[in-house]
Amino acid sequence: MTTLESRARPRAALIVEDQPDALAWLNETVAKTFPAATVQAATTLAQARSAWRDARPDIALIDLGLPDGSGIDLVREMNGEDPDIVTVVTTVFSDDQHLFAALSAGAHGYVLKDESRDRLGVMLEDIVSGQPPLSPVIARRLLGHFHERTATDVQLTDRERDVLTLLAKGLTVARVAEMLGISRNTAAGYAKSVYRKLNVTSRAEATLEAARRGLVRP
Repeated sequence: MTTLESRARPRAALIVEDQPDALAWLNETVAKTFPAATVQAATTLAQARSAWRDARPDIALIDLGLPDGSGIDLVREMNGEDPDIVTVVTTVFSDDQHLFAALSAGAHGYVLKDESRDRLGVMLEDIVSGQPPLSPVIARRLLGHFHERTATDVQLTDRERDVLTLLAKGLTVARVAEMLGISRNTAAGYAKSVYRKLNVTSRAEATLEAARRGLVRP
């Protein structure tokens, strides 16, 4: 599998964005940053899937709020089928829920649309040299999230750690119960207890916490 450090400069790029002004801004930035790359645009998930499978771009800039669904689904699909593609979320959402869901789906970067064209160009340049691009406000939020977790760390029981580990690996509650030899209701109770103790509300956040604790690989 190609590592970020060994990636060549992009020869093809895909921009998934439904707002005309934002699309023009991203298109100009990508064209300026990677002048040798061909750039395609899509305004819906359906168009993006078709363009991706036809052109097989090296890098994709993906908005989250699209007319026919969430860009997070596209990020997950792309990374699942093509481990060499670089997926960068470009969005107006700076909250934890969208951030962690995107990173959990495999996004290589998370960039807010209020960045300047020059700054975005630098961030895109960074990714081809192996530096994950994060808008400064997003980087601070991410660091703050883990610093807060460290400062208020909580202890889980052995069974709760087992449940967290399996949930972080993508197993359903029913499958967790089967793996651990307990009832589904008991497994659901452990999962609820884990979420409450860790103060998380989604599987994405729970997965990140499991990775921080060394229970699963990020």
